[in-house]
Amino acid sequence: MAKEIAKTTGGHASPFERIRKVNEAGNEYWESRDLAEVLDYTQYRNFEAVIEKAKMACFNSGHRIEDHFADVSKMIETKQRKRLGKAETPAKKKSDDKQRKRSHEKR
Repeated sequence: MAKEIAKTTGGHASPFERIRKVNEAGNEYWESRDLAEVLDYTQYRNFEAVIEKAKMACFNSGHRIEDHFADVSKMIETKQRKRLGKAETPAKKKSDDKQRKRSHEKR
C-alpha cells in the first residue's frame, strides 16, 4: 500500500484522490467504507474504532466533530439483498412473512 500511496506524481493519482468525492458546494469528502478499503481493513467493523479515535482527536484539538465528520447511512449490497432482489429488502420480507403467517393462522 505504501507504494500505491506514493504514486502521486507523474500523472498517477493516489488511492485517496481516486475515492475523493465532491459535493454540490465544491467541498471534498471521503466515505469511510472507501477509506477502510484503501487502508486494507478487511472488516468494516474494525475500522469503526479508528473513526471514533479520529473523532476524539478532532475534539481534543479544539475542533467541532460535526464540522469534520458527518454521520451518513448508506445501504450496502449484501448477499441476502442480492438474492431477494433490489426492490425487496430483508426487513420488508420478514414483515410480509409475518403477515402471511398471521392470515394463515386465522383460517
